[in-house]
Amino acid sequence: MIFAAWALLLGLLAMFFSNLLEQQYNPNRDLVNTSTETGPKEIVLLRNRAGHYVAPGFINGTPVIFLLDTGATNVAVPASLAERLALKRGAQSISLTANGRVKTWLTRLDQVQLGSIIRQDVRATIMPGMGGDEVLLGMSFLKHLELVQKGKTLILRQVE
Repeated sequence: MIFAAWALLLGLLAMFFSNLLEQQYNPNRDLVNTSTETGPKEIVLLRNRAGHYVAPGFINGTPVIFLLDTGATNVAVPASLAERLALKRGAQSISLTANGRVKTWLTRLDQVQLGSIIRQDVRATIMPGMGGDEVLLGMSFLKHLELVQKGKTLILRQVE
């Protein structure tokens, strides 16, 4: 009985700390839309503990996790996720990353959604060396937004 109680306690602690770590990594699991019906579409993101802006979104209707990256020219999709999304590989290209030159493929995303902000026909790059399922939300999407950073928040407002 004591063993079962300890196992239960450890399991509950693991769940609690797992949830706490996830909240610290992605404080935007529930996006705040500050849009009004007549005004521009706008969302507010909180910076995570590492100083990044991470948020849930959708590519072609499939849920993904975005990491905002103003240094990325295009939306960068890991190859494993691109396969699950059935993205077509277009022209081969070379991308300059933090790890050096990488062979990539250009593609188009029918729809990218971050909160209430939706863009159609977005340029993207399929990245074979990216681990995980996190998508870098690059300037091919972000260039259509006004970004205002205040303290630990980032306000994204659709300008067109």
